[in-house]
Amino acid sequence: MTARIIDGKLIAAELRARVAEEVARLQCENGLTPGLAVVLVGSDPASQVYVRNKHKQTQAAGMASFEHVLPAYVAQAEVLALIEKLNRDASVHGILVQLPLPKTLHTETVISAIDPAKDVDGLHPNNAGRLAGGLAALSPCTPLGCIILSKRVHASLEGMNAIVIGRSNLVGRPLVQLLLNENATVTSAHSRSRDLGELCARADLVYAAVGKPEMVRGDWIKPGATVIDVGITRLTGPDGKTRLVGDVAFAEAVDVAGAITPVPGGVGQMTVACLLVNTLRAACAIHGLPKPAV
Repeated sequence: MTARIIDGKLIAAELRARVAEEVARLQCENGLTPGLAVVLVGSDPASQVYVRNKHKQTQAAGMASFEHVLPAYVAQAEVLALIEKLNRDASVHGILVQLPLPKTLHTETVISAIDPAKDVDGLHPNNAGRLAGGLAALSPCTPLGCIILSKRVHASLEGMNAIVIGRSNLVGRPLVQLLLNENATVTSAHSRSRDLGELCARADLVYAAVGKPEMVRGDWIKPGATVIDVGITRLTGPDGKTRLVGDVAFAEAVDVAGAITPVPGGVGQMTVACLLVNTLRAACAIHGLPKPAV
């Protein structure tokens, strides 16, 4: 048996198209253009690529895109002043501070300064707390993308056994909460969990977000399970060639799983698409409009 490949690139493109339709409707019916502001501190090459991609896709969806690039040596007070300005700006409905920040800045303080209503990364303590309490909240984009990909395979996740390997605030912890909201039965695991392979082998849904390349082996996977691989690492082989791999040993797992995301072309594509979804939802909520149909 070879697993069905979950095409994150295609699903993300479809999601972006639906966002663009909703944005056009909002503009037509309410004269409202959702706006996303991205704050980039420093010149990390990977972060620059992400920000460029976000800017391009935001504009392609018909939204307003605002970029703020600050030098790596910027004072924290200056970053906080910019966030306060964006909090007050009526044309901005979503604020995203590109992580990681330089070590001279206190990430938690910067994130906490964002208006929770505009926190499209879903990292503000208010949103994290609401999500943990089962209340409506802006959710982190990558876990949201994981749920959407899963529901392309299963119409409902209710009652399914799920395992989330990884406990970061950005992916693992919020993903557990989102799965609980879907009425799945969830095991939260990590690199130090005992008998991790055995825990995995009981799961109908496997979410690998531990940041260790190819850690999840094929014989850990329950036959027919759905595998969502959040990890991405660039490895250099003995021949000097580089390749991108996930947290799952794809070549092994593809022969056991029922469905699996590739790396690249899986979860990564969904993160920016879900950022657009969150910005659209935030714009509607801020203006007291019904939740958009995405």
